[in-house]
Amino acid sequence: MGPTLLFVPGDRPDRFSKAAERSDAVILDLEDAVAPADKAKAREHMAASTLDPATTMVRINALGTEAARLDLAALALGRFNTIMVAKASDVDAIAALEKYNVVVLCETAAGIQAAQALAHLPNVVALMWGAEDLVASLGGSSSRFGADSPQAGRYRAVATHARSQLLLAAAAAGKASIDSIYADFADLDGLAAEAEDAAASGFSAKACIHPSQVAVVRDAYRPSSAEVAAATELLAAAEAAGTGVFAFKGQMVDGPILLHARQTLRRAGLGWNS
Repeated sequence: MGPTLLFVPGDRPDRFSKAAERSDAVILDLEDAVAPADKAKAREHMAASTLDPATTMVRINALGTEAARLDLAALALGRFNTIMVAKASDVDAIAALEKYNVVVLCETAAGIQAAQALAHLPNVVALMWGAEDLVASLGGSSSRFGADSPQAGRYRAVATHARSQLLLAAAAAGKASIDSIYADFADLDGLAAEAEDAAASGFSAKACIHPSQVAVVRDAYRPSSAEVAAATELLAAAEAAGTGVFAFKGQMVDGPILLHARQTLRRAGLGWNS
């Protein structure tokens, strides 16, 4: 699966196919994107959808709620086996969803604290974090600095900490990691900077809430031709050197540097045999 995941409201079936055409995977949303009065219709549309199950997941409401019970009942009528669980934190409850591939959305203080345990569950395939719900669970009012701050648009320290903690938990368990959405969909420059950081830091993908964001995220994850050329040259030099550590263009190169280069080629859709 590629790096772009696009949320689409479950009550807007007219957008399902368009979202699938534009992104690498679709998240049919039964939670925040759907008003309570429209959730029943959203479940019906989800269950009737013919989107490819390999590139589609369904975000359900928080476990323990009546809405989640109804979501799971509707899922049993459809064809999707990958679900994203909103406000995930209860390890036993997630483990009980053994018939599904689960993406845990850690967007509360309890969820971030439980990320490591959740990541090691066999049915969990990926972890995602959510900034605004997280800060709300702390009693805060915003995950980012406001326009009047020198750090305008940047995450506050607690959000950055949670983001890093989730990424580390996912990587330690060998699971995929999904970076949070960028809510200001008109600010494509801000999205580009954040997506580039996500890619460079190791996030497997970034969630999008608007089709216009997809191309920006794809570009951020796609290495430039110069980066590909540099990685290819470095790996060729390593192969020729035949040693663990060697000097290349005034820099000492060892295993981690070579791994960075291989990952650059992987993101470019290329491979390297050694």
